[in-house]
Amino acid sequence: MTSKVFVVGVGMTKFEKPETRDWQYWDMAKEAGTAALADAGIPYDLVEQVPVGYCYQASTAGQRAVYELGLSGVPVYNVNNNCATGSTALMMARQFVAGGLNDCVLALGFEKMTKGALGAGSSGGDFATSPVARHYGVMAAKHGFEMTPPTAQIFGNAAREHMERYGTTAEQLAGVGAKNHGHSANNPNAQFQDVYTVEEILAARTIHAPLTKLQCSPTSDGAAAAVVVSERFVREHGLEDRAVEIVGQAMTTDTGESFSSGSCIDVVGKPMSRAAAHAVYEESGLGIEDVDVIELHDCFSINELLTYEALGMCGEGESGKLIGDGATTYGGRWVVNPSGGLISKGHPLGATGLAQAAELVWQLRGEAGPRQVEGARVGLAHNIGLGGAAVVTLLRRPAG
Repeated sequence: MTSKVFVVGVGMTKFEKPETRDWQYWDMAKEAGTAALADAGIPYDLVEQVPVGYCYQASTAGQRAVYELGLSGVPVYNVNNNCATGSTALMMARQFVAGGLNDCVLALGFEKMTKGALGAGSSGGDFATSPVARHYGVMAAKHGFEMTPPTAQIFGNAAREHMERYGTTAEQLAGVGAKNHGHSANNPNAQFQDVYTVEEILAARTIHAPLTKLQCSPTSDGAAAAVVVSERFVREHGLEDRAVEIVGQAMTTDTGESFSSGSCIDVVGKPMSRAAAHAVYEESGLGIEDVDVIELHDCFSINELLTYEALGMCGEGESGKLIGDGATTYGGRWVVNPSGGLISKGHPLGATGLAQAAELVWQLRGEAGPRQVEGARVGLAHNIGLGGAAVVTLLRRPAG
């Protein structure tokens, strides 16, 4: 892709516990989409295509949601890529623009979920027919299968392996939760804004050891959106002060490496994340040393540590030390999940990847208020879904 692509408007709803607010998915989509268009200062009539991400709603729910923004008849694409759905919609929008098909695309993601833990897949169902049955089979062969929430179980077993292999401690895992809950205290859009100590997180109810409730992302309702445009569109509409460039983006899916080791560390997506990050660094000419702020997929605390290693922030097995040294919070080398991350901001599957992009756009524009990362110029988003897909996006605020 040679054409430059920019995000010029972002928006999101507050992420909330399911059934907190009396709204439908199209209501939340309208709120996020309208906010993104207002942020860009453009009308919906200029939008040429709309990829819409969600996992729990019925087919063509994307159209039903978009109709709340306007009835212009433009193409609407319904996207479902498990927890990486929102970033997949964003990637489609970028491809439409970079490929010269469109000058203005709206990427939209939403989810109206139900209370309780996620099941075998994004839509539940039995394991025999689940798209992730192979992944859980790898886990069961090594660790057995217990009567705990399956997603917490597979990530919890990845945490056990990391602890056994590298000496990672329960305190380091809890430190991820303490950091992200602390960050969310400054985010009015976060589902939770409570601050916890490491000791309080360790004392919380165990979901699947070593993971406690405060180290696990909740089910959430919410929506997010981004207006993605060409360089020509930026120039013609005078949007230079709003524009943040997508300088690299890649999606990877499972390869043989995900399953060959029999390790939950690999089967939950670390090889995918590493490959996507490498592709983005190659495309952009930038590396992790150039990044200031990161929004990554901390569905469980262990996945934040695994992602540090996959992104090249540290060596294999050294991620726990980054937490202990304060390297991934304010005053450290990077600020990771200033929004509160999935653990505290919330995790409405279809919206998560776009909410990450929204946070980074605000950070790179200097509009993040009390959670602003000082001097942030380059941001990285990482969004992953079992089954599997990993999307890494690198954004940069143009100089001047």
